[in-house]
Amino acid sequence: MFPRFLARMVELLLGRQGRSLHFKAAGVATVVLVMVILVGSSLVVSAERGTPGARLTSYPRALWWSVETATTVGYGDFYPVTLWGRLIAVVVMVVGITAYGMVTAALATWFVGRDEERRHRRLHQAEQAVEQAYAEVAHSVHERFDRLERMLEGGRTS
Repeated sequence: MFPRFLARMVELLLGRQGRSLHFKAAGVATVVLVMVILVGSSLVVSAERGTPGARLTSYPRALWWSVETATTVGYGDFYPVTLWGRLIAVVVMVVGITAYGMVTAALATWFVGRDEERRHRRLHQAEQAVEQAYAEVAHSVHERFDRLERMLEGGRTS
């Protein structure tokens, strides 16, 4: 059941056409982060079990520790004491920082992109207004020249 759920999540995050690359990357980073938190919690329990002074001896505690480590909160209530536990902690930290950085970058890019689209739309509307005003002035000038030419031609024939 869990692999199907994971496959469905990945399909939802990455499968849509037209989604920009930065949102796809943020989606992948989020999926990787969730996997590292879940697997890292299990691995840290295995690494810490039976070690004197270890507090990460149950999966719920390790899951809490993984979440607070990945988010760089680090309350200090739980921490690994073994070498393998600390190596797992480094992986959780790096993946957490990377994933949150990518999500933040994707959101920032989206906001900047929306602002650029608005500016482009306004610029395009201003250009169209200028072109229309130019066309109206040019038409008016041509009409006046035509009238002057008719007046001059009328003065020659009489």
